[in-house]
Amino acid sequence: QVQLVESGGGLVQAGGSLRLSCVASGLTTGSNNMGWFRQAPGKEREFVASITWTGNTDHADSVKGRFTISKDNAKNTVFLQMNSLKPEDTAVYYCAADRWRNLGPTQTPRYWGQGTQVTVSS
Repeated sequence: QVQLVESGGGLVQAGGSLRLSCVASGLTTGSNNMGWFRQAPGKEREFVASITWTGNTDHADSVKGRFTISKDNAKNTVFLQMNSLKPEDTAVYYCAADRWRNLGPTQTPRYWGQGTQVTVSS
């Protein structure tokens, strides 16, 4: 019933920008904590950013100042604006949602999307 569908990934040169989108169905972004995680080959899943149902945001130190999470509750959509991209940002990016947990490095969200590939060339 719940679905999170990511889009906007692709190939970009270092220093470039991408905007990821996550369209939610079966839940409302206005009533859930939402977030972005990423996983690179050979590495564990990494927290990227989160936004609570009230609109408060949190960003990992590795992306702070470069990435910005936001949402449009009317469209039931969460965004991740990624600027000044680096090769180390290359990963599959996953959208996540949870009605109760505040999403961060130690949390496992209830719902996950299928992911979208981001590749940054040097």
